[in-house]
Amino acid sequence: MSDQIPYLSFFLSAFIGIGLAAASGFRVFLPLFAVSIASYMHWIPVNENFQWLSSVPTLIISGIATIVEILAYYIPYVDHLLDTLSVPLATIAGSVLFASQFTDLGTFPTWALALIAGGGTAAAISSGFAGTRLASTATTGGLGNAAVATTETTGAGVMSFLALASPVIAFVAAVLLIIVLYVFGRKALLNIKKTIAKQPLYK
Repeated sequence: MSDQIPYLSFFLSAFIGIGLAAASGFRVFLPLFAVSIASYMHWIPVNENFQWLSSVPTLIISGIATIVEILAYYIPYVDHLLDTLSVPLATIAGSVLFASQFTDLGTFPTWALALIAGGGTAAAISSGFAGTRLASTATTGGLGNAAVATTETTGAGVMSFLALASPVIAFVAAVLLIIVLYVFGRKALLNIKKTIAKQPLYK
């Protein structure tokens, strides 16, 4: 099939990379753990410069980090602290995971695409959900943050699975997700500002 359709392998790698980058926007370590398992089991190929992803130490460390990250988002105040770090960390993770999927592309084009497409996708989704948590805190006093955390973890798991099992669907889902977060995120922040503006300074 790849011989019949020009650049099919390139597009599949890009779709997998975008899907994994989107998953990194939800959780930094879960998609890394998923790729580590998949490459260790030889389910997917990885760039020769990223063979460390399939090593046992990476598998163990990323698994522990995944569990710690997931649980930390259920701890008040810690979740907001993680949000301040999530965008740059997600950008790095999204770029690395995107780059790892290109086995035949040169170093410069691989990393240029990784930073723009992978890092950009991860940063857009991560910042969008940071705004969602802010909206949850402002409107529910933090009571709804656990639901946001569960949604994010579920999203990371689903996007990681789709990226590895159905890259085209993962790519479409990532694009739609970015659009939805942009549109509704702007509306949510606007509503928060209006709510705060209506509140009296002194009771």
